[in-house]
Amino acid sequence: MLPASLLLNWYEKNARDLPWRRTHDPYVVWISEIMLQQTQVETVLPHFTAWFERFPGIASLAAASLDDVLKAWEGLGYYRRARFIHIAAQQVITEHHGQFPHAYDNILKLPGIGRSTAGAIASFCFDANTPILDGNVKRVLKCWHGTADVSENQLWCWAQYALDASGDAATWNQAMMELGATVCSPNTPDCSSCPVSRHCTSAFGTVETVHPGKAAKVMDVHWHVALYLHPEKGIWLTRRPASGIWAELWTPPITELDEPPARKPTYVHLLTHRRLHLYGKVLKTEPSGNGQWVSDITKFALPTGIHRLLEKHGGEI
Repeated sequence: MLPASLLLNWYEKNARDLPWRRTHDPYVVWISEIMLQQTQVETVLPHFTAWFERFPGIASLAAASLDDVLKAWEGLGYYRRARFIHIAAQQVITEHHGQFPHAYDNILKLPGIGRSTAGAIASFCFDANTPILDGNVKRVLKCWHGTADVSENQLWCWAQYALDASGDAATWNQAMMELGATVCSPNTPDCSSCPVSRHCTSAFGTVETVHPGKAAKVMDVHWHVALYLHPEKGIWLTRRPASGIWAELWTPPITELDEPPARKPTYVHLLTHRRLHLYGKVLKTEPSGNGQWVSDITKFALPTGIHRLLEKHGGEI
């Protein structure tokens, strides 16, 4: 049995000072947990601060337009997270009288909140004995037990067992994430700095584990991007469909190409499972279809890939 005190003491001395760790406000913790999904801490920090300047409470978030929420999320990617946050905030207002729910089961019912995120919020804010199982914690548990071939259910069992033994759910959950983020990294685990290495089956490479996982298959997509530019009106933008890549964001008109053109793409933007080859073309004709002229794109949520494409064409509008 791994002595919990070793990890808890290490965390007390080595934990990074992060703003979401200084509060038990469930709104703040919730937003931080969603922002940190598949996103590095360094990327999240400036967006985190700006978010609460724009939406200081759940009521202001719920009352905001979807465009305002997506704009505030700009640069974090995975915009589906922002849409779920917006819906969940409105649900908190209508179904919980504006108070973030305290019970784990009710937290789990909010859109965009899964079992691990609900466990984090419940333990950090309401002292619930609920485990978390994000990517970092999964990796740590697999290393401790010396196996990569393990079911999700088994990982949850290990997480709960370790949490129960710790006697301090909130700190234990933070310590597990911190260990995975700073020491037990996917590619170069620093076993010599690990406070529990002598209790870890995989320490110093004694057991082969999955430290980098299998690379996800990436599909190439080729898009023609029509750039209708006007010296007074600005650029013609359309809203993307409610599902699919860049859902509900604003972009110039995009047409998917069956075959890649002979010319090189203006910009290639990499997503998790897609490589977007963007072929920008400035057009002098009048645009047609749904859309609008935009003279100041800073007020609209555009994907990073489109910002980069516009830079290639001489800067943002």
